[in-house]
This record gives sequence, C-alpha cells and structure tokens, in this order.
Amino acid sequence: MNTFMTTKWLNESIHYDGTQLKPLFAYLKYGILGDSIVSWKGSCEVSFEFMVDGEDFIAGSSIAGSKMVHFIVEVFDRELATGVLLQRVFASIVKDLLMELSPNFGDQILVRDGDDLYWGDRKLSISVASQSAVSTMVHFAVNVSNQGTPVKTCSLEDLGVDSEEFAGAAMDALALEWTSVLKATRKVRPL
Repeated sequence: MNTFMTTKWLNESIHYDGTQLKPLFAYLKYGILGDSIVSWKGSCEVSFEFMVDGEDFIAGSSIAGSKMVHFIVEVFDRELATGVLLQRVFASIVKDLLMELSPNFGDQILVRDGDDLYWGDRKLSISVASQSAVSTMVHFAVNVSNQGTPVKTCSLEDLGVDSEEFAGAAMDALALEWTSVLKATRKVRPL
C-alpha cells in the first residue's frame, strides 16, 4: 500500500503506561521515520505523572486495563487541532470497522461520543491527543478484555473480533484516509 503514513503491527506485548506517548516513539524504537501509526496488544495503567488528559488528571480518574489493543499515531508539522481531528476520525473508523466485523451487535450499535466509543453504557475505548515540540500524537486503545478496567466496559472479546485482524484493518484505513486528506491539499488552486 502506497500511503503517506507508515503502519506497523508490533508483534510483542507492551505495557502502556503513558511513556510511549512521546515524540519519535516509532522512529527511535522501530526505525519508522515520518507520519506513522503503530499498534500492539498489551496491558494499560497510566500513572498521574504521565497522564496527558487534564480532565482525567483533575478528576483523579484511573486509566487501566489488563489487555488492550493500543495505537500510537504521530504526524509532523501539524497543530494540535489536527491531532484531535485525527483522533475523532480514527474513532469513527474503528466504530465502522467493528460494526462490520462483529457478529454480536444485534439491535444495539456502537456509538461515538467525541473520541470515545460505547456499546450501550459500556465503554470500549480510551484516547488522548497531544502535541510535542516536533509532532502531534494520538494514543487510542480498545479493550480486548474487560478485566482490570475501572469503569463498566465492553471489549473485542464481547464483540467476537480478532484483535490483530482488527488492528491491521484499522491502521490501513487511517493511513488511506490520511493519504486522501494530504492528496486533497495538493490538488487545489489557491484563491
């Protein structure tokens, strides 16, 4: 696939603690230079020291789960608003993809509220966007299991969806969308 965003599934279990949301994560750890989205499966527990979302920090919210699919998106030379928009576009991509992949929805559908996904009153995802000195970054994660979560959740296990297949399809979809956006900016005449 020829895109402006590199994708990579990391075939290792990584515990997400917030320190992975740092500039050049994909480049310094995996040699991926430029705009990218990487994904892996692992547990999650973010301490207040590394909590980026001010709302969660002020509320003293716990961010944790025993098994999640994590995504880190990094794009360069973009404002924070672009990161928030990418975060919300990705939430919509994930929602549509899971509605397509899951045999278990019945009459109930996934709902996107900002950058969060819910199945009824059960939360499926966590997400944050932030900006560094060189890039804009998004962490987005989907529960694989409901174990170890501090709120009522649903998971890929509930939906009957394979986590690695889902992650690959989600990354490819975001990379294609990002490429389409960048191509659209290169074909218009100035006013």
